[in-house]
Amino acid sequence: MPITLRDLARTLRLPVLAGDVSRPVGWVHGTELADPTPFLEGGELLLTTGLAVVGAEYVERLVRAGVVGLGFGTGLGHDVVPPELVEAAAGAGLGLVEVPREVPFIAISKAVSKTLAADEYAALTRMSEAQRALSRAAVRGGVAGVVRRLGQWVDGWVVLLDAAGEPVHAHNLRLVPDLTGELARLRTAGGLASAAFELDGVHVFLQVLGSRARGVLAVGAASPDPGIVNTAASLLTLALAQNDAVDAAHRELRAGQFRLLLNGIPVDGLPERFRVFLADEPPEGGFWAEHDGRIVVLAQHFDGTASSEVDITEVARGYREACQARQAGVRRFEDLAGSLEVPEGFADALLGPLDPETRETLRVWLTHHGAWDPAAAQLGVHRHTLRNRVRKAEQALGRSLDSPGLRAELWLALHREGQ
Repeated sequence: MPITLRDLARTLRLPVLAGDVSRPVGWVHGTELADPTPFLEGGELLLTTGLAVVGAEYVERLVRAGVVGLGFGTGLGHDVVPPELVEAAAGAGLGLVEVPREVPFIAISKAVSKTLAADEYAALTRMSEAQRALSRAAVRGGVAGVVRRLGQWVDGWVVLLDAAGEPVHAHNLRLVPDLTGELARLRTAGGLASAAFELDGVHVFLQVLGSRARGVLAVGAASPDPGIVNTAASLLTLALAQNDAVDAAHRELRAGQFRLLLNGIPVDGLPERFRVFLADEPPEGGFWAEHDGRIVVLAQHFDGTASSEVDITEVARGYREACQARQAGVRRFEDLAGSLEVPEGFADALLGPLDPETRETLRVWLTHHGAWDPAAAQLGVHRHTLRNRVRKAEQALGRSLDSPGLRAELWLALHREGQ
Protein backbone atom coordinates (compact mmCIF):
# COMPACT_ATOMS: atom_id res chain seq x y z
CA MET A 1 0.00 0.00 0.00
CA PRO A 2 1.26 3.59 -0.70
CA ILE A 3 2.61 5.45 2.29
CA THR A 4 0.71 8.57 3.33
CA LEU A 5 1.97 11.70 5.03
CA ARG A 6 0.12 10.55 8.15
CA ASP A 7 2.00 7.21 8.04
CA LEU A 8 5.32 9.04 7.77
CA ALA A 9 4.46 11.37 10.64
CA ARG A 10 3.49 8.44 12.83
CA THR A 11 6.57 6.36 11.96
CA LEU A 12 9.10 9.17 12.30
CA ARG A 13 7.20 11.03 15.07
CA LEU A 14 6.76 14.21 13.09
CA PRO A 15 4.22 16.68 14.49
CA VAL A 16 1.27 17.26 12.16
CA LEU A 17 0.51 20.98 12.06
CA ALA A 18 -2.16 21.46 9.39
CA GLY A 19 -3.96 20.25 6.26
CA ASP A 20 -4.81 16.89 4.73
CA VAL A 21 -2.23 14.25 5.61
CA SER A 22 -4.15 11.29 4.17
CA ARG A 23 -2.86 11.53 0.60
CA PRO A 24 -0.23 9.02 -0.58
CA VAL A 25 3.32 10.27 -1.07
CA GLY A 26 4.73 9.49 -4.49
CA TRP A 27 8.19 10.93 -3.95
CA VAL A 28 10.26 13.17 -1.65
CA HIS A 29 12.05 16.28 -2.87
CA GLY A 30 14.14 18.76 -0.88
CA THR A 31 14.40 22.35 -2.05
CA GLU A 32 15.06 25.87 -0.86
CA LEU A 33 13.78 27.54 -4.03
CA ALA A 34 11.15 30.20 -3.71
CA ASP A 35 9.32 28.55 -6.63
CA PRO A 36 10.21 24.87 -7.05
CA THR A 37 7.10 24.04 -9.11
CA PRO A 38 8.89 23.87 -12.51
CA PHE A 39 10.79 20.86 -11.16
CA LEU A 40 7.78 18.96 -9.76
CA GLU A 41 5.39 16.43 -11.31
CA GLY A 42 2.80 16.23 -8.55
CA GLY A 43 2.42 13.81 -5.69
CA GLU A 44 5.62 14.91 -3.94
CA LEU A 45 6.32 15.59 -0.29
CA LEU A 46 8.40 18.77 -0.36
CA LEU A 47 11.06 19.29 2.32
CA THR A 48 12.44 22.73 3.15
CA THR A 49 14.16 24.64 5.96
CA GLY A 50 12.45 27.87 4.92
CA LEU A 51 15.54 29.73 3.67
CA ALA A 52 13.39 31.15 0.91
CA VAL A 53 10.35 33.29 1.61
CA VAL A 54 7.43 31.07 2.66
CA GLY A 55 3.82 32.14 3.04
CA ALA A 56 0.39 32.06 1.42
CA GLU A 57 1.68 32.61 -2.14
CA TYR A 58 4.26 29.84 -1.70
CA VAL A 59 1.58 27.43 -0.45
CA GLU A 60 -0.76 28.28 -3.33
CA ARG A 61 1.97 27.49 -5.87
CA LEU A 62 2.60 24.12 -4.24
CA VAL A 63 -1.08 23.22 -4.19
CA ARG A 64 -1.46 24.12 -7.89
CA ALA A 65 1.56 21.89 -8.67
CA GLY A 66 -0.08 18.91 -6.94
CA VAL A 67 2.26 18.69 -3.97
CA VAL A 68 0.73 16.38 -1.35
CA GLY A 69 2.53 17.82 1.67
CA LEU A 70 5.21 20.05 3.06
CA GLY A 71 7.80 19.04 5.65
CA PHE A 72 9.29 22.08 7.38
CA GLY A 73 12.63 21.58 9.06
CA THR A 74 13.15 23.41 12.36
CA GLY A 75 16.27 23.99 14.39
CA LEU A 76 18.22 25.56 11.52
CA GLY A 77 16.85 28.70 9.90
CA HIS A 78 13.69 28.64 12.03
CA ASP A 79 13.19 27.45 15.60
CA VAL A 80 9.49 26.92 14.95
CA VAL A 81 7.34 26.69 11.85
CA PRO A 82 6.23 30.21 10.92
CA PRO A 83 2.61 30.76 12.04
CA GLU A 84 1.70 32.39 8.71
CA LEU A 85 2.80 29.16 6.94
CA VAL A 86 0.67 27.03 9.28
CA GLU A 87 -2.29 29.32 8.64
CA ALA A 88 -1.81 29.24 4.87
CA ALA A 89 -1.44 25.42 4.80
CA ALA A 90 -4.58 25.00 6.91
CA GLY A 91 -6.54 27.31 4.61
CA ALA A 92 -5.35 25.54 1.45
CA GLY A 93 -5.65 22.00 2.87
CA LEU A 94 -1.95 21.31 2.25
CA GLY A 95 -0.56 18.74 4.67
CA LEU A 96 2.10 20.31 6.85
CA VAL A 97 4.43 18.49 9.27
CA GLU A 98 7.31 19.72 11.35
CA VAL A 99 10.65 17.99 10.84
CA PRO A 100 12.81 18.50 13.95
CA ARG A 101 16.56 18.78 13.48
CA GLU A 102 17.13 15.31 14.93
CA VAL A 103 15.18 13.81 12.03
CA PRO A 104 17.35 14.20 8.92
CA PHE A 105 15.63 14.77 5.61
CA ILE A 106 17.39 11.66 4.26
CA ALA A 107 15.50 9.52 6.79
CA ILE A 108 12.22 10.67 5.27
CA SER A 109 13.50 9.99 1.75
CA LYS A 110 14.64 6.50 2.76
CA ALA A 111 11.32 5.69 4.43
CA VAL A 112 9.36 6.68 1.31
CA SER A 113 11.81 5.00 -1.04
CA LYS A 114 11.66 1.78 0.96
CA THR A 115 7.87 1.77 0.87
CA LEU A 116 7.77 2.49 -2.87
CA ALA A 117 10.26 -0.30 -3.53
CA ALA A 118 8.19 -2.69 -1.42
CA ASP A 119 5.05 -1.67 -3.30
CA GLU A 120 6.74 -2.17 -6.64
CA TYR A 121 8.04 -5.58 -5.60
CA ALA A 122 4.58 -6.55 -4.35
CA ALA A 123 3.07 -5.41 -7.66
CA LEU A 124 5.61 -7.43 -9.64
CA THR A 125 5.01 -10.46 -7.44
CA ARG A 126 1.26 -10.11 -7.84
CA MET A 127 1.64 -9.74 -11.60
CA SER A 128 3.84 -12.85 -11.74
CA GLU A 129 1.34 -14.83 -9.67
CA ALA A 130 -1.53 -13.59 -11.83
CA GLN A 131 0.28 -14.57 -15.03
CA ARG A 132 0.92 -18.07 -13.70
CA ALA A 133 -2.66 -18.44 -12.48
CA LEU A 134 -4.13 -17.23 -15.76
CA SER A 135 -1.76 -19.43 -17.78
CA ARG A 136 -2.80 -22.49 -15.75
CA ALA A 137 -6.44 -21.54 -16.26
CA ALA A 138 -5.88 -21.27 -20.03
CA VAL A 139 -4.30 -24.74 -20.16
CA ARG A 140 -6.90 -26.41 -17.96
CA GLY A 141 -10.08 -24.52 -18.83
CA GLY A 142 -9.45 -22.76 -22.13
CA VAL A 143 -11.21 -19.46 -22.80
CA ALA A 144 -13.87 -20.04 -20.14
CA GLY A 145 -11.19 -20.85 -17.56
CA VAL A 146 -9.31 -17.60 -18.21
CA VAL A 147 -12.48 -15.52 -17.90
CA ARG A 148 -13.44 -17.20 -14.64
CA ARG A 149 -9.95 -16.91 -13.11
CA LEU A 150 -9.60 -13.27 -14.12
CA GLY A 151 -12.92 -12.47 -12.45
CA GLN A 152 -11.76 -14.13 -9.25
CA TRP A 153 -8.41 -12.33 -9.38
CA VAL A 154 -9.76 -8.80 -9.84
CA ASP A 155 -12.71 -9.49 -7.50
CA GLY A 156 -15.22 -8.08 -9.95
CA TRP A 157 -17.12 -9.02 -13.08
CA VAL A 158 -15.66 -10.19 -16.40
CA VAL A 159 -17.43 -10.93 -19.65
CA LEU A 160 -16.10 -12.06 -23.03
CA LEU A 161 -18.30 -10.68 -25.81
CA ASP A 162 -18.39 -11.95 -29.37
CA ALA A 163 -18.14 -9.69 -32.41
CA ALA A 164 -21.87 -8.95 -32.16
CA GLY A 165 -21.60 -7.91 -28.50
CA GLU A 166 -23.26 -11.04 -27.09
CA PRO A 167 -21.82 -12.72 -23.96
CA VAL A 168 -19.86 -15.90 -24.67
CA HIS A 169 -18.29 -16.53 -21.26
CA ALA A 170 -18.73 -14.52 -18.07
CA HIS A 171 -17.94 -14.28 -14.37
CA ASN A 172 -20.62 -12.55 -12.25
CA LEU A 173 -22.72 -11.88 -15.36
CA ARG A 174 -25.57 -10.48 -13.24
CA LEU A 175 -23.30 -7.56 -12.26
CA VAL A 176 -22.38 -6.60 -15.83
CA PRO A 177 -23.98 -3.25 -16.80
CA ASP A 178 -25.29 -2.32 -20.23
CA LEU A 179 -22.17 -1.71 -22.32
CA THR A 180 -23.93 -1.18 -25.67
CA GLY A 181 -23.04 2.50 -25.95
CA GLU A 182 -19.42 2.04 -24.92
CA LEU A 183 -18.97 -0.85 -27.34
CA ALA A 184 -20.41 1.23 -30.17
CA ARG A 185 -17.97 4.05 -29.39
CA LEU A 186 -15.09 1.58 -29.30
CA ARG A 187 -16.01 0.21 -32.74
CA THR A 188 -16.26 3.68 -34.29
CA ALA A 189 -13.12 5.08 -32.66
CA GLY A 190 -10.93 4.57 -35.71
CA GLY A 191 -8.83 1.57 -34.76
CA LEU A 192 -8.93 2.08 -30.99
CA ALA A 193 -8.28 -1.29 -29.34
CA SER A 194 -9.14 -0.49 -25.73
CA ALA A 195 -11.01 1.90 -23.48
CA ALA A 196 -11.10 2.67 -19.76
CA PHE A 197 -13.80 4.56 -17.92
CA GLU A 198 -15.80 4.67 -14.70
CA LEU A 199 -19.40 3.45 -14.65
CA ASP A 200 -21.55 3.61 -11.52
CA GLY A 201 -18.45 3.83 -9.35
CA VAL A 202 -16.80 0.81 -11.00
CA HIS A 203 -13.62 1.04 -13.09
CA VAL A 204 -14.25 -0.66 -16.45
CA PHE A 205 -11.75 -1.83 -19.05
CA LEU A 206 -12.69 -2.84 -22.61
CA GLN A 207 -10.07 -4.65 -24.68
CA VAL A 208 -10.50 -5.76 -28.30
CA LEU A 209 -9.04 -9.23 -28.78
CA GLY A 210 -6.78 -9.66 -31.78
CA SER A 211 -6.36 -7.73 -35.01
CA ARG A 212 -9.37 -9.55 -36.47
CA ALA A 213 -11.59 -8.40 -33.56
CA ARG A 214 -12.57 -11.91 -32.46
CA GLY A 215 -14.33 -10.36 -29.49
CA VAL A 216 -14.10 -7.86 -26.65
CA LEU A 217 -12.96 -8.51 -23.09
CA ALA A 218 -14.82 -6.34 -20.57
CA VAL A 219 -13.66 -6.13 -16.94
CA GLY A 220 -15.20 -4.21 -14.07
CA ALA A 221 -13.78 -3.92 -10.54
CA ALA A 222 -13.02 -1.43 -7.80
CA SER A 223 -9.36 -1.22 -8.85
CA PRO A 224 -8.44 -3.67 -11.61
CA ASP A 225 -4.75 -3.93 -12.48
CA PRO A 226 -4.34 -3.00 -16.18
CA GLY A 227 -1.30 -5.27 -16.45
CA ILE A 228 -3.27 -8.31 -15.30
CA VAL A 229 -6.14 -7.43 -17.65
CA ASN A 230 -3.68 -7.13 -20.56
CA THR A 231 -2.17 -10.51 -19.68
CA ALA A 232 -5.62 -12.11 -19.73
CA ALA A 233 -6.43 -10.38 -23.04
CA SER A 234 -3.24 -11.77 -24.61
CA LEU A 235 -4.02 -15.30 -23.40
CA LEU A 236 -7.59 -15.05 -24.65
CA THR A 237 -6.42 -13.81 -28.05
CA LEU A 238 -4.07 -16.82 -28.35
CA ALA A 239 -6.77 -19.23 -27.14
CA LEU A 240 -9.33 -17.88 -29.62
CA ALA A 241 -6.80 -18.08 -32.45
CA GLN A 242 -6.08 -21.71 -31.52
CA ASN A 243 -9.82 -22.41 -31.37
CA ASP A 244 -10.19 -20.94 -34.87
CA ALA A 245 -7.42 -23.20 -36.16
CA VAL A 246 -8.92 -26.28 -34.49
CA ASP A 247 -12.39 -25.43 -35.82
CA ALA A 248 -11.01 -25.00 -39.32
CA ALA A 249 -9.28 -28.39 -39.09
CA HIS A 250 -12.48 -30.03 -37.86
CA ARG A 251 -14.47 -28.46 -40.69
CA GLU A 252 -11.99 -29.72 -43.26
CA LEU A 253 -12.02 -33.20 -41.68
CA ARG A 254 -15.82 -33.36 -41.77
CA ALA A 255 -15.86 -32.12 -45.35
CA GLY A 256 -13.40 -34.89 -46.29
CA GLN A 257 -15.51 -37.51 -44.50
CA PHE A 258 -18.62 -36.36 -46.35
CA ARG A 259 -16.80 -36.62 -49.69
CA LEU A 260 -15.91 -40.20 -48.77
CA LEU A 261 -19.57 -40.91 -48.01
CA LEU A 262 -20.64 -39.43 -51.35
CA ASN A 263 -18.28 -41.91 -53.02
CA GLY A 264 -19.74 -44.84 -51.10
CA ILE A 265 -16.89 -45.14 -48.58
CA PRO A 266 -18.31 -45.51 -45.03
CA VAL A 267 -17.12 -43.58 -41.98
CA ASP A 268 -17.63 -44.41 -38.32
CA GLY A 269 -20.03 -42.80 -35.89
CA LEU A 270 -23.22 -42.64 -37.94
CA PRO A 271 -26.54 -44.33 -37.04
CA GLU A 272 -27.74 -47.33 -39.03
CA ARG A 273 -30.34 -45.27 -40.87
CA PHE A 274 -30.67 -41.50 -41.07
CA ARG A 275 -31.71 -38.63 -43.28
CA VAL A 276 -29.56 -36.12 -45.14
CA PHE A 277 -30.56 -32.62 -44.07
CA LEU A 278 -29.69 -29.25 -45.57
CA ALA A 279 -29.49 -26.73 -42.74
CA ASP A 280 -28.96 -23.01 -42.28
CA GLU A 281 -26.84 -23.44 -39.12
CA PRO A 282 -24.70 -26.39 -37.96
CA PRO A 283 -25.94 -28.41 -34.97
CA GLU A 284 -24.26 -28.43 -31.56
CA GLY A 285 -23.42 -32.12 -31.89
CA GLY A 286 -23.64 -34.99 -34.35
CA PHE A 287 -22.20 -35.18 -37.85
CA TRP A 288 -22.32 -32.16 -40.11
CA ALA A 289 -20.16 -30.88 -42.92
CA GLU A 290 -19.89 -28.05 -45.41
CA HIS A 291 -20.24 -29.12 -49.05
CA ASP A 292 -20.73 -26.96 -52.13
CA GLY A 293 -21.55 -23.99 -49.94
CA ARG A 294 -24.24 -25.91 -48.05
CA ILE A 295 -24.35 -27.17 -44.47
CA VAL A 296 -25.20 -30.86 -44.59
CA VAL A 297 -26.37 -32.72 -41.48
CA LEU A 298 -26.62 -36.50 -41.21
CA ALA A 299 -29.10 -37.32 -38.46
CA GLN A 300 -32.31 -39.15 -37.69
CA HIS A 301 -34.04 -35.94 -36.57
CA PHE A 302 -33.17 -32.34 -37.33
CA ASP A 303 -34.83 -29.08 -38.33
CA GLY A 304 -34.00 -28.73 -42.00
CA THR A 305 -34.77 -29.85 -45.54
CA ALA A 306 -34.49 -33.64 -45.54
CA SER A 307 -34.04 -36.59 -47.84
CA SER A 308 -35.82 -39.86 -47.39
CA GLU A 309 -34.18 -42.34 -44.99
CA VAL A 310 -30.86 -43.71 -46.19
CA ASP A 311 -28.06 -45.84 -44.85
CA ILE A 312 -24.33 -45.25 -44.93
CA THR A 313 -24.06 -46.51 -48.52
CA GLU A 314 -26.81 -44.22 -49.86
CA VAL A 315 -25.56 -40.78 -48.80
CA ALA A 316 -25.11 -39.60 -52.39
CA ARG A 317 -28.75 -40.38 -53.14
CA GLY A 318 -29.84 -38.73 -49.92
CA TYR A 319 -27.88 -35.59 -50.74
CA ARG A 320 -29.49 -35.39 -54.19
CA GLU A 321 -32.92 -35.87 -52.65
CA ALA A 322 -32.34 -33.14 -50.06
CA CYS A 323 -31.21 -30.74 -52.80
CA GLN A 324 -34.26 -31.59 -54.89
CA ALA A 325 -36.56 -31.07 -51.90
CA ARG A 326 -35.02 -27.66 -51.15
CA GLN A 327 -35.27 -26.62 -54.79
CA ALA A 328 -38.95 -27.59 -54.79
CA GLY A 329 -39.57 -25.75 -51.51
CA VAL A 330 -40.67 -28.78 -49.46
CA ARG A 331 -39.39 -29.96 -46.07
CA ARG A 332 -39.15 -33.70 -46.85
CA PHE A 333 -38.26 -35.51 -50.03
CA GLU A 334 -41.40 -37.63 -49.55
CA ASP A 335 -43.44 -34.45 -49.94
CA LEU A 336 -41.91 -33.80 -53.34
CA ALA A 337 -44.38 -35.97 -55.21
CA GLY A 338 -47.33 -34.04 -53.83
CA SER A 339 -45.75 -30.74 -54.82
CA LEU A 340 -45.12 -31.56 -58.50
CA GLU A 341 -47.44 -30.99 -61.40
CA VAL A 342 -47.85 -34.37 -63.12
CA PRO A 343 -49.14 -34.57 -66.71
CA GLU A 344 -52.54 -36.17 -67.02
CA GLY A 345 -52.28 -39.88 -67.73
CA PHE A 346 -48.67 -40.08 -66.50
CA ALA A 347 -49.41 -42.63 -63.74
CA ASP A 348 -51.61 -44.81 -65.96
CA ALA A 349 -49.06 -44.84 -68.75
CA LEU A 350 -46.15 -45.79 -66.49
CA LEU A 351 -47.99 -48.31 -64.31
CA GLY A 352 -50.04 -49.82 -67.11
CA PRO A 353 -47.77 -52.87 -67.63
CA LEU A 354 -47.87 -53.73 -63.91
CA ASP A 355 -50.52 -55.86 -62.22
CA PRO A 356 -51.94 -54.77 -58.80
CA GLU A 357 -49.67 -57.18 -56.86
CA THR A 358 -46.55 -55.83 -58.55
CA ARG A 359 -47.66 -52.23 -57.97
CA GLU A 360 -48.17 -52.86 -54.24
CA THR A 361 -44.82 -54.66 -54.10
CA LEU A 362 -43.05 -51.69 -55.68
CA ARG A 363 -44.87 -49.21 -53.44
CA VAL A 364 -43.72 -51.02 -50.27
CA TRP A 365 -40.22 -51.63 -51.61
CA LEU A 366 -39.76 -47.98 -52.60
CA THR A 367 -41.15 -46.86 -49.23
CA HIS A 368 -38.27 -48.77 -47.64
CA HIS A 369 -35.83 -47.17 -50.15
CA GLY A 370 -35.03 -50.46 -51.84
CA ALA A 371 -34.18 -52.27 -48.61
CA TRP A 372 -35.11 -55.94 -49.13
CA ASP A 373 -35.62 -57.30 -45.63
CA PRO A 374 -37.99 -54.66 -44.17
CA ALA A 375 -40.01 -54.54 -47.41
CA ALA A 376 -40.33 -58.34 -47.49
CA ALA A 377 -41.36 -58.36 -43.84
CA GLN A 378 -44.12 -55.81 -44.46
CA LEU A 379 -45.39 -57.72 -47.49
CA GLY A 380 -45.24 -61.01 -45.58
CA VAL A 381 -43.13 -62.75 -48.24
CA HIS A 382 -39.63 -64.17 -48.44
CA ARG A 383 -36.95 -61.78 -49.68
CA HIS A 384 -36.35 -64.09 -52.70
CA THR A 385 -40.02 -63.76 -53.60
CA LEU A 386 -39.65 -59.97 -53.35
CA ARG A 387 -36.61 -60.04 -55.62
CA ASN A 388 -38.52 -62.11 -58.20
CA ARG A 389 -41.39 -59.62 -58.15
CA VAL A 390 -39.02 -56.69 -58.67
CA ARG A 391 -37.34 -58.49 -61.60
CA LYS A 392 -40.81 -59.15 -63.00
CA ALA A 393 -41.53 -55.40 -62.78
CA GLU A 394 -38.27 -54.58 -64.56
CA GLN A 395 -39.16 -56.99 -67.37
CA ALA A 396 -42.62 -55.50 -67.69
CA LEU A 397 -41.28 -51.92 -67.74
CA GLY A 398 -38.27 -52.73 -69.89
CA ARG A 399 -36.05 -50.67 -67.57
CA SER A 400 -33.73 -51.34 -64.63
CA LEU A 401 -34.89 -50.32 -61.18
CA ASP A 402 -31.28 -49.51 -60.32
CA SER A 403 -32.01 -46.20 -62.04
CA PRO A 404 -32.76 -43.42 -59.50
CA GLY A 405 -34.80 -41.68 -62.19
CA LEU A 406 -37.11 -44.67 -62.71
CA ARG A 407 -37.52 -45.12 -58.96
CA ALA A 408 -38.52 -41.45 -58.63
CA GLU A 409 -41.00 -41.77 -61.51
CA LEU A 410 -42.53 -44.90 -60.01
CA TRP A 411 -42.77 -43.33 -56.57
CA LEU A 412 -44.52 -40.33 -58.07
CA ALA A 413 -46.88 -42.46 -60.13
CA LEU A 414 -47.74 -44.77 -57.24
CA HIS A 415 -48.28 -41.76 -55.00
CA ARG A 416 -50.69 -40.23 -57.58
CA GLU A 417 -52.48 -43.52 -58.03
CA GLY A 418 -53.13 -43.76 -54.30
CA GLN A 419 -54.73 -40.28 -54.11
